[in-house]
Amino acid sequence: MPDATRRPIAGRLQRASAALLCVLLALAPTAAQAQSREDLAQFSVNAGALTFSKVPALPTLKAVALNGKAQTTSTKMTNIGIDNASGSEAGWNVTVVGETGAGDRAVFTQYCPAAKCGATPEGYVAGGVTLSADSLALNSTGARFRALAGSSGAAPTFKCAAGCFVDSATPVKIISAEVKTALGTWQTAGFTATSLALATPSTLRVLPATEVYRVNLLWTLSTGP
Repeated sequence: MPDATRRPIAGRLQRASAALLCVLLALAPTAAQAQSREDLAQFSVNAGALTFSKVPALPTLKAVALNGKAQTTSTKMTNIGIDNASGSEAGWNVTVVGETGAGDRAVFTQYCPAAKCGATPEGYVAGGVTLSADSLALNSTGARFRALAGSSGAAPTFKCAAGCFVDSATPVKIISAEVKTALGTWQTAGFTATSLALATPSTLRVLPATEVYRVNLLWTLSTGP
């Protein structure tokens, strides 16, 4: 006959073991749960400028040796650089015009570059000799644009392959960059020895010592092709 006193003891042991197992399970480390969180990164852009990185500057033209005939004297054009850091795709252009403001001349005119030329003060000579407008032509045949500082894409284009007269009071477009082209820095190269051509008549006058023929030209870099 079973011992009735042993059954309660066994039951209590079983319950104690189950309670201990629950405690151990509660204390055991649980696996870490994965977490994710959205993050945002952003930046703003500040526009730079559209500027000449190498300002247009005509060289000193070669002296004209009179021979009793109309003639053309050639000189090599200096390079031009444009830095388009505007961030705009509007395109740009370069024009040149002879200035007509106070103290300026849009055509070649007799000029005293010294403090004094005999009795003539420095500056344009009153009633001095002049050349006709459109005496100086720029020809860009053979010239090209180089992309600098990692610039890329379609290059600007020259407008003077047939020759552009630069010494008149009417603006002339020399270079054009179409919309969505020519961002970054660009510089000309390849102007030939005949890229500047000065046409003078057979009646060209010799000026007094130290005096020269001079003209004021204004180069302008603008937005738009």
